[in-house]
Amino acid sequence: MPFVLLTSQGGGVERNPAARRFLDILGNVTFLERPFHPTTLVSLAQSALRGRRRQYEARSRLEALRDSEERYRTLFDSIDEGFCVIEFLDGPHGPLSDYVHLEANPAYSVHAGLADAVGKRVREILPDEAEGWVELYGRVLRTGEPVRFERELVATGRHLELSAFRVEPASRRQVAVLFQDISARKSTEVQLRDSEAALRKLNETLELRVEERTTQLNRLWRLSEDMLARAAFDGMMSAVSPAWTRVLGWTEAELLARPYASFMHPEDAGATLAALTRMAETGEPARYENRIARRDGGWTPIEWTVAPEPDGSNFIAVGRDLSDVRQREADLQTAQEALRQAQKMEAMGQLTGGVAHDFNNLLTPIIGSLDRLLVRGLGTDRERRLMAGALESAERAKTLVQRLLAFARRQPLQATAVDLPRLVQGMADLIGATLGPKIQMRLDVVPDLPPARADANQVEMALLNLAVNARDAMPDGGTLSVAASVESVRGGHRSGVKAGHYIRLSVADTGTGMDKVTLGRAVEPFFSTKGIGKGTGLGLSMVHGLAAQLGGGLTIRSAVGQGTTVELWLPVSSEPIAEAVTASAVASRPSTRGCALLVDDEDLVRMSTADMLVDFGFDVIEAGSAEAALQLIEDGAPFDLLVTDHLMPGMTGAQLAREVKVRRPGLPVLIVSGYAEVDGLAPDLPRLVKPFRAAELAERVASILPDEERVG
Repeated sequence: MPFVLLTSQGGGVERNPAARRFLDILGNVTFLERPFHPTTLVSLAQSALRGRRRQYEARSRLEALRDSEERYRTLFDSIDEGFCVIEFLDGPHGPLSDYVHLEANPAYSVHAGLADAVGKRVREILPDEAEGWVELYGRVLRTGEPVRFERELVATGRHLELSAFRVEPASRRQVAVLFQDISARKSTEVQLRDSEAALRKLNETLELRVEERTTQLNRLWRLSEDMLARAAFDGMMSAVSPAWTRVLGWTEAELLARPYASFMHPEDAGATLAALTRMAETGEPARYENRIARRDGGWTPIEWTVAPEPDGSNFIAVGRDLSDVRQREADLQTAQEALRQAQKMEAMGQLTGGVAHDFNNLLTPIIGSLDRLLVRGLGTDRERRLMAGALESAERAKTLVQRLLAFARRQPLQATAVDLPRLVQGMADLIGATLGPKIQMRLDVVPDLPPARADANQVEMALLNLAVNARDAMPDGGTLSVAASVESVRGGHRSGVKAGHYIRLSVADTGTGMDKVTLGRAVEPFFSTKGIGKGTGLGLSMVHGLAAQLGGGLTIRSAVGQGTTVELWLPVSSEPIAEAVTASAVASRPSTRGCALLVDDEDLVRMSTADMLVDFGFDVIEAGSAEAALQLIEDGAPFDLLVTDHLMPGMTGAQLAREVKVRRPGLPVLIVSGYAEVDGLAPDLPRLVKPFRAAELAERVASILPDEERVG
C-alpha cells in the first residue's frame, strides 16, 4: 500500500535520516514537504494510486508468468513427444550453418535415440547428417512458416515424424521442434505394403495359376491318351474328351446322345452298372474293366477309374485302352510257349544228337564196305543187286541221321560261299523228278546273286525236303515256285534275323495249306500230318535247324486252301566262291602215296576207312586211341597224312591235332566225326562227316594234300 508522509524538513532519506526508518517499515512511502499546494497533494495521491495499480498488475503478470512457466515445464517434462529448442549459429561453414540444442525434454532421447543433446551442436552430434537438418530448420527460420514432415535419423535408425516452427521474434534465431518416433508405424506400414504387394502378387499369381491350370486341364482333356468323361448316375454323359473318338471312332455327338450303358458289351454291362451304383451309395472311387463298342463293330478292352463329384449326381471317369496291354500279354504268352518249345527241342536235340552219333558210327563201316564191294565189282549180279539195295537203305538211314543232327543243331556244317542260283539250277532235274508229272515247277532265280554263306549239301537236302512236302500237299497237282533274291533286312524283321544282307530262298506251293494250329507246330520235331510211314516229321525241323546254325532264319506263311510259302534266309558271304577240288588224282592212283596214320576207337569204322585209304594208294598204320597215335608220332614214324576220329575216350581228335601241329607242323590232318559239336577245333581244320563213301573221303583227302602229292 502507498503511504504519503507530510514533513516540515522536506526531502527524502538524504535530507531526513528518519525517513530511512519509515521506508524500511512501510516500503512504498512518498514524502511531501509542507507547506504544499492542494493540487500537489492530489497529484501525488493519484500518482501513488497509479503506482499501486501498476504494482498489482506487475504482481499479477509475474504470478501468471510463474504459472505459465510451471505449466510449460510440466508439459515439457511430461509429454510423450520429443521436444527441443534449437538456436542457429554462425560457423565455419557460413552464417546460420549450425545450431545448438538449447533445451530438450526427456522424451527427446527416447524418440531420437540421442542422449545429452542439450548444449551440443548438430554437426557434433550428427556429422554425416547435419547438412540436411540445417537446411530443413534453416528454411523454417528464414521463412517463418511451420513445417511438418517425416525423416529418417540414419545415425540411430529411427523414423521420425516432426513439426518445426520459428520462435519469435526471428532475431532470437530459434526454432522449436516437436517430434515422435514412428519406426514401429513405419515398419507396420512397410509390412502392410509388403503384405499388400504380396497379396496383389498372390492374387495375380493365383489368377495366372488358375488360368494356367485351366489351360493345362483343357490341354490334358484334348491331348490325353486316356478317355476322359463326365457323366451322371442317371446314365448319360455330359462331356467326353477327344480320346474317345481316337480310340473308339465315335463322334462326340454320338457319344453324348446315347446312354453310356448302350456302348458296353452285354456280358460286362451288369457288373459295370453295379459298380457305379455302389460308388453312388458309398461315395468311394471305383476301378473296373469292361469292353466298349467301337464304331467299326469291334470291342476295345478299357480299364476304368471313376470317382464321384461332390454334388452326388455326377462322376468323373478315366478310361485306359488295354489293347496294347492285352497284346503284350499275348506276346509274352507266345514267348513263354516258344521258350518251352525251345527247351523241349533242346532236350530232344540232346537225345537225338547222341543217338545220331552212334548211328553214324554204325553206318560208316556199312556204307564204306558196301561201297568198296560194289566199286571192286565183286559178287554175282544178284549179290550186287542186294548190295546196292543195302547201300541205298544205308544212304536213306544216313539222310535220316543228318536230319536228326540238323534238328538237334549238331550237324557239323561246312559253311562256305555258295552259288545259290547254280545250286538251284543243278537241283532242278532232281526236284522235277521228285514232284512227278502233275506238278509244274517254276524257277525265278535272280542272276548274279552274291554268294550265300551256307553248306551246299545241307541246302540241297533242305530244298529236296521242301519239294517233297510241297508235293504231298498237292495230291491233285499244282505249281511249285522256287525263287532266290538278295534282300536288305532291318531290325525287327519277321524272320527274326539281325539287320544285314541276306539271300532269300523261297519255296511256294499251291497246295492245301495249313490251319493256324498246324502252322504253329510246323517246325516241331516229329510232328507230321502225313500218314504212318509217309513222313518222319523232321523235314521242316531240319530246315529250321540249318537256318539257325548258319545265322539265318526261316519263315512260313500258309492258310487253308491258299498254299504254303517257306522262306529260308541265308546271310550273304563276305568270301568269294571257291573252286571245287576233285578227288580223281587221289582215287585213280593205285601206287603208294605215302603212309597214313588212321585213328579211331571203333574197330569196324577204322577197318572200313583203312580199306578206303589203301585203295587210294596209302600205306595205313592204325591206332585205337589218340594216345597211341601220339606215341607213334613221338617214336619218329614217318607219316604223310593223319586221319582221326574226334570223339574218343581220353584225348579227342581235336586235342590230338593240336599236339601233332606242334610236333609235325606240316602234316596234313583230317578230322572225322559223327557228332556235330567239335569243341576246341580250329575253324580252318578240315573235317569229314560220318558216314561217308570212298569218293567223299577221297575228295577231302585231295583237298588237304600238297599240290605235288595231288597231281604227281
